[in-house]
Amino acid sequence: MKFGEPTRSTDSNVKASSGRSSSPIVKLSCKKRGKININKIIVTLDDIIKFDLVQFLKLTNMNLKEKVYVIGVGMTKFGKPGKQDGPDYPELAKEALNNALKDANVPYSNIKAACVGYVYGDSTCGQRVIYEVGLNGCPIYNVNNNCSTGSTALILAKQLIESGNADCALALGFEKMEKGSLTSKFSDRTNPMDKHVELMADIVGINERPITAQLFGNAGIEHMKKYGTKPEHFAKIAYKNHLHSVNNPYSQFQEKYTLEQIMKSPNVFGPLTKLQCCPTSDGAAAAILANENFVRKHGLESQAVEILGMEMSTDLPSTFSERSCIKLIGYDMTKNAAEKVFTLTKYKPTDVDVIELHDCFSTNELITYEALGLCSPGQAGQLVDSGNNTYGGKYVINPSGGLISKGHPLGATGIAQCAELCWQLRGQAGKRQVSGAKLALQHNIGLGGAVIVALYKLGFPKNSTTPAKKVSASSGAVTQNKTGNVDPNIFKAGPLFKLLEVAMKEDTDGLIERARGIYGVKIINGPGGAEGYWVINAKTGKGSVEFNGKTKPDVIFTISDNDITDFISGKLNPQKAFFQGKIKLQGNVSFAMKLIDLQNRAAKKIELLRSRL
Repeated sequence: MKFGEPTRSTDSNVKASSGRSSSPIVKLSCKKRGKININKIIVTLDDIIKFDLVQFLKLTNMNLKEKVYVIGVGMTKFGKPGKQDGPDYPELAKEALNNALKDANVPYSNIKAACVGYVYGDSTCGQRVIYEVGLNGCPIYNVNNNCSTGSTALILAKQLIESGNADCALALGFEKMEKGSLTSKFSDRTNPMDKHVELMADIVGINERPITAQLFGNAGIEHMKKYGTKPEHFAKIAYKNHLHSVNNPYSQFQEKYTLEQIMKSPNVFGPLTKLQCCPTSDGAAAAILANENFVRKHGLESQAVEILGMEMSTDLPSTFSERSCIKLIGYDMTKNAAEKVFTLTKYKPTDVDVIELHDCFSTNELITYEALGLCSPGQAGQLVDSGNNTYGGKYVINPSGGLISKGHPLGATGIAQCAELCWQLRGQAGKRQVSGAKLALQHNIGLGGAVIVALYKLGFPKNSTTPAKKVSASSGAVTQNKTGNVDPNIFKAGPLFKLLEVAMKEDTDGLIERARGIYGVKIINGPGGAEGYWVINAKTGKGSVEFNGKTKPDVIFTISDNDITDFISGKLNPQKAFFQGKIKLQGNVSFAMKLIDLQNRAAKKIELLRSRL
């Protein structure tokens, strides 16, 4: 291992990893003062060391990710491009931004950074539009990522907050487009889509029809040949989305069509007719994001929507190597992003209630059902026929009308999807409202390629103190106790926290002195999906353990009820659990280290108390 002049520690208190060889923990020293840059440490095979979690956090000065919430959204009505008297892009963006600020009830001066997305426009258009509202000197980042531009701005704003670089950030997207199909703007340089188009031409040929329609149309044709999907399946999706748009005042089109009208509208390519293709549009959308401290400081809990997970993926080798038109339009990168989101959260695709996905063409919506995991490969046609993609079914997909009806101003689309889902989760979607919507999924894709998949829920639901219910072994039903709060005794963690409090009261070894602080422990995945919350207050005296305690903790641990027994007893190694994602931390890392130390030292005492029961 090389870093400056590293030396192996000979301190007597440094121990070899349990069950491993006698390689000691490496102690790093450096001639120059300052923080260690962990990225510059070179590890050779004979120097692979298993670091203690505490040592690792100290070395890297690790910052835990902040929770991120959408606190305000706004958009314009999407409109047909090319109108001589239509608003210019600064006007569109200003309207969307002011609507979002009004929704969040915060002034522009609170914005610490802005990410602005657009595809068609000169450099620094982001500054030009934001200057319409205010100038506060904050960083403004201009973003261009094809049709996923809006959600790319969104994920960048989220990352700014997660990293601690801002407590409140703006994601803004807009587009001022031209009539007709999308075309390349530069003929004197390489087209970024050349590899995709050349492969399509090699697989199935190419003609004079719009290129994007050929790409997505050929994917639909491949799905038909492979799985027996019918043109009617694609047309039913367009029928659904046009029907949904009737209730959306922001939609470019608000007309209801019959299935026959959709199928008999002018053919564009393959199974795609005109009414199954999204239009080009002018429009703008904005979302204001903030961390938890900002939300609480400004009293925005009632409307804050938490971004549970948001992942971006670009093309994988299979996009080109498998010679598949379905893979060519981003199936695998959608699947990759979705799997990451659901792996990093406690949810699965079938838990979702409402979805806004990228239906640039009806074929893409159908194929995306399978990529997102809403159904098995080849089963999307059955999902359509069952009605499980609309009101009254398993999912409500594109309640806004989707791109097909709402329109597709490239830079605004991803943020407009976010806005719709926030309104749905808040219960503010009017006639479009999905009854009981609690979990929302977003999908925004751009060929070239990039896709963003995100999962949302209300950050502070009205019944946050009663999120869980008791499971009856006889009926499987869920009940609550008289106080309306979840019964702590239904959790495996319940008795253990009682034992922990006893161990603290009987402390004769001065363990409490080593762990002065206030610790929150959130237990998830209890019976019936129940969640519980305990506060361990070790700040004074012998301390206390309180269920649903109101004292503000220095750090919060989140752990599954299935893992809590092994964690408290010491059987679950804290550093392994941390890196495996079994334990999540929020707050002051130094206090987390204290509680881990207390857990290690009190484990034998707790096991002794358990043996008496």
